[in-house]
Amino acid sequence: MNAPFDVSGVVLRTPRLLLREWRESDLDDLFAYASDPGVGEMAGWPHHEDMATSKEILDKFVKEKKTFAIYHLADKRVIGSLGVEFLDKSFAALPLCGRELGYVLARPYWGQGLMPEAVEAVVEYLFGALRYDFLTCGHFEWNAQSRRVIEKCGFVPLHISVDYTTVMGTHETACLYIRYNPTREIKRL
Repeated sequence: MNAPFDVSGVVLRTPRLLLREWRESDLDDLFAYASDPGVGEMAGWPHHEDMATSKEILDKFVKEKKTFAIYHLADKRVIGSLGVEFLDKSFAALPLCGRELGYVLARPYWGQGLMPEAVEAVVEYLFGALRYDFLTCGHFEWNAQSRRVIEKCGFVPLHISVDYTTVMGTHETACLYIRYNPTREIKRL
């Protein structure tokens, strides 16, 4: 089942990052990475063509309270997002509490280990403070970068592929992974 989550007031710090709720003042940073062709497409959404689209997404982040802004401490800017998303309907019916993680990172920061750093901080918070039983994560079959992040963060493949229709109307094969809370005694899937 979908575990409760609210990003309000949550701040997670890593050596290079601050994960926090989104602010209205983050609009320019959001547009800077979300308008880069190829960045959003890695996660299944079209890059933003204009500031109005970014404003709409920012308002959604603020209202839904389930997405962290990834703030780079040295560069003093938001460089991505990490969502604690609702589970796919096949997982939502389980008697265990969990969520799905989804993320995107600005292209200039790819390959620096920042996303595994962010994901691990969120996993530690969700397993430690909120006591979730499990988390899922997925990537499109062709997205080797996301696959590496998922594997570095200790998620294991479920050996299930699902057909996924993106908001762009493309059909992709997604590979699913799971990570269990090691402090909880649960029957694994």
